[in-house]
Amino acid sequence: MTRDSSASSLIVGGAASSPRAPLPTLPPLSLYIHIPWCVRKCPYCDFNSHTASPVLPEQEYVDALLADLDQDLHAVYGREISSIFFGGGTPSLFSAEALGRLLEGVEQRIPFAHDIEITLEANPGTFEQEKFVAYRKLGINRLSIGIQSFQQQKLEALGRIHNGDEAVRAAGMARQAGFDNFNLDLMHGLPDQSLDDALSDLRQAIELKPTHISWYQLTLEPNTVFWNQPPVLPEDDTLWDIQEAGQALLAEHGYAQYEVSAYAQPGRPARHNLNYWSFGDFIGIGAGAHGKLSHPDGRIVRTWKTRLPKDYLNPAKNFQAGEKSLTNDELPFDFLMNALRLTNGVESRLYPERTGLSLDSLAEARADAEQSGLLQVEPSRLAATERGQLFLNDLLQKFLS
Repeated sequence: MTRDSSASSLIVGGAASSPRAPLPTLPPLSLYIHIPWCVRKCPYCDFNSHTASPVLPEQEYVDALLADLDQDLHAVYGREISSIFFGGGTPSLFSAEALGRLLEGVEQRIPFAHDIEITLEANPGTFEQEKFVAYRKLGINRLSIGIQSFQQQKLEALGRIHNGDEAVRAAGMARQAGFDNFNLDLMHGLPDQSLDDALSDLRQAIELKPTHISWYQLTLEPNTVFWNQPPVLPEDDTLWDIQEAGQALLAEHGYAQYEVSAYAQPGRPARHNLNYWSFGDFIGIGAGAHGKLSHPDGRIVRTWKTRLPKDYLNPAKNFQAGEKSLTNDELPFDFLMNALRLTNGVESRLYPERTGLSLDSLAEARADAEQSGLLQVEPSRLAATERGQLFLNDLLQKFLS
């Protein structure tokens, strides 16, 4: 199959959706761009990342990304892009020249919102002051820095290529390069980690004054080195103590939790993340990228792109590996799986606006969840209770058809 082949011939899995109400308005639109290369694959990582060769095919990959985007332009429907997120992999391995050409090509195809948020993921081991100044000049206005820990023993256990001093310097360099909005990515529940270890990492992160902290527990995922050779992780009681003490520490310093693992200073939640969790639309381009696109007739389609970089760059292969239209039976769970991760949930009106289904379709499961103490009894919002956030899987099970 060639890249000129129709994407509609790639529908995979699931029955075709029965008719539903046309969407009154289309959701906001974001763009996710996947850069699949890393200096080294981390043993816990299950993302689509691959060890980089000494010379990256930047020009060829940018050309492919723009051609990939061209094939998704039919789903823009006149909208502008509200946010862009460069994920990976390690997008900061790419030069400012390559990213500049890419952003210019994207804006020629889809207009940018005047206040667009453009986030780039970066690792401390790839920080170069000159490069990051150039990134900022391109219009990239938010960084997400993959720290994970500041402690050398923990970093070595995680297979990270940077040390704690580099992690501290990276935050300073980000600010010096002109980034007044940046996230620090931090893990807890690391091999042999104590409560004091975890809080020490968190205090160090807070001291660097990021606007946003992603703080989440290490989990062992299939198809990773850690899955096949599991390290010794803290016991459940320790994990619970870390979670409680860490959340209290973050709140004390003005970082409000707005999603399961996301904490932000006032007015600084990641707009790209908020659009994702509130069932907004996003185009996904790049090797292995996923997208979610709504159509005025009510169809809501999830897409995924060819995973291996060599295949993605192969002109004989299609960018898109598959797509799936969500059925009416699947939509309640799919919507709530995202929305209920948000601490405050979403306004109830978003459900019919973004699914084409009435709120009545949730009535029975909603009442059950409310009676179980997992869902807030609040007609104008769909939001988990504190207990529901702790037992989110149990809550979501109630909305499975």
